[in-house]
Amino acid sequence: MITMKKYFLAIVAFCSCFSVLAQTKPNQPAKKMNIVFFLVDDLGYMDVGYNGSSFYETPHLDSFAKKSARFNNAYAACHVCSPSRAAIMTGKSPARLNMTDWLPGRKNFPFQMLSNVVVNQQLPYGEKTIAEALKENGYRTAIFGKWHLGEDPSNPEAHGFDLHLPNWSKGWPNETYFAPYNMKGLEDAPKGEYLTDRLTDEALKYMEAYKDQPFFLYLSHFAVHDPIQGRPDLVKKYQEKLAKMPKQSGAPFILEGNPDTSKPFTRAELDAMLNNTSYKGYAMFPNRTVKIKQFQDNVQFAAMVESMDESFGRVIAKLKELGIEDNTIVIYFSDNGGMSGGNFGNPTRNIPEKNLDKAFSTSNLPLRGAKGWFYEGGIKEPLLISWPGKTRSGETIDAPVIGMDMYPTILEMLGMPLNPAQHKDGLSLVPLLEEKTKKSPHEALYWHFPHYSNHGGQSPGGAIRYGKYKLLEYYEHNTVQLFDLEKDPGELKDISKTETAVTKKLTKMLHDWKKQSGAHENEPNPDYNKPMKLEVNDHGTH
Repeated sequence: MITMKKYFLAIVAFCSCFSVLAQTKPNQPAKKMNIVFFLVDDLGYMDVGYNGSSFYETPHLDSFAKKSARFNNAYAACHVCSPSRAAIMTGKSPARLNMTDWLPGRKNFPFQMLSNVVVNQQLPYGEKTIAEALKENGYRTAIFGKWHLGEDPSNPEAHGFDLHLPNWSKGWPNETYFAPYNMKGLEDAPKGEYLTDRLTDEALKYMEAYKDQPFFLYLSHFAVHDPIQGRPDLVKKYQEKLAKMPKQSGAPFILEGNPDTSKPFTRAELDAMLNNTSYKGYAMFPNRTVKIKQFQDNVQFAAMVESMDESFGRVIAKLKELGIEDNTIVIYFSDNGGMSGGNFGNPTRNIPEKNLDKAFSTSNLPLRGAKGWFYEGGIKEPLLISWPGKTRSGETIDAPVIGMDMYPTILEMLGMPLNPAQHKDGLSLVPLLEEKTKKSPHEALYWHFPHYSNHGGQSPGGAIRYGKYKLLEYYEHNTVQLFDLEKDPGELKDISKTETAVTKKLTKMLHDWKKQSGAHENEPNPDYNKPMKLEVNDHGTH
């Protein structure tokens, strides 16, 4: 005989099961996951606390890094911004897109043996961006901040985004991070408002408005790109912090020479040259030698980094508040390394001492180089991915990955079919995220930059990472450098002359890849060594 208590429990159990079945009707699709892609500009691998910075404070990112998949060998597709962003949007290498320089690109100067390659001035319309792919699958799409992949009419709306704010397509703010910004769409900003905060405000409103339908939010901050202008309250904080710190040992700047010459300077020679009066000041010196910042002590930049971290923290907090944290994939990435070398887009630029913090933002140590260089300081980036229900807290991934991989990774995480005809150079990171493998999906990673860099004026060149090896090739004199990144992560010891078999193999792989990608090559510069008359001042170009 069934007791009343057992009968009651049976009824409750039956009703509960019926309720669940009623809510999950047969063939009812699961709610699509949202995507938040948080992209920072000019943020180096060493510019966040969780990677070792002791001066910049990034508590929200440090906390998130403990809960997400952390990539220790993630790379930008280029050491400057437009090519990297094109690669993220399309899954194709900048070489394949012929978008290998920032837009509109560097001018030619008589010191160049080669002419800069002429690049596409906008993202080709025939490319299906990740925004277009998601929009076709029912997603709302929005970009807040930097586009830098073409001027109107090749704006974000022409490439799959429903909304773009502000209506400004250049790669930096219109002169200032403080309102009035003089950028369309932000005319209502109260005087003194800070741009990073305002873009975050708009992103939070967007999430609130579309929390009940799938969205792709591309929060593409102008920060921490110059102009180097921190929010005053945070600048004050770092001024006080710096004042309490012991004086750092060593030289605040070192010299970095041009490797692509018949007899490049050794490290010892460069260090000795610091005491030579011919190398005083901050300009492009003979043999295209420049100074590279060694300390993280720029209070304006530190404030910019922390306000960016605040923005990230606010986005994560909003996801929790809206109850969609467990249904939102979050990707955090940067487009190139930190600006520890001055911008010499004008090769006659001479930077006064009083303007050093405006021209040199950070140090990438122990990584070598800076934005505009193929050394690790120019292309190695922080990358965090949170995939609810899949990624495990504190998961670290050492396999080398690159910006083109974001496109197919997003598609596969969302259960959408891959489109290898589009993302030809990107491979999904899902097997890594699911811990099905620890190996990179790529045999090798490749780079091609047929231009002279603003940040040092190095020769056009390319690079390949193959396992623990990384080879750099410069195109003026076909100079190569080879480094063992496991033994020498700071790329201080060139082993190309001793590891000749590896050098030969990687050089051939790089050349074969360029042919396969349709990479554009440099032509001789008809104005090489002709007299150049430029006003000597403190104005670089972006």
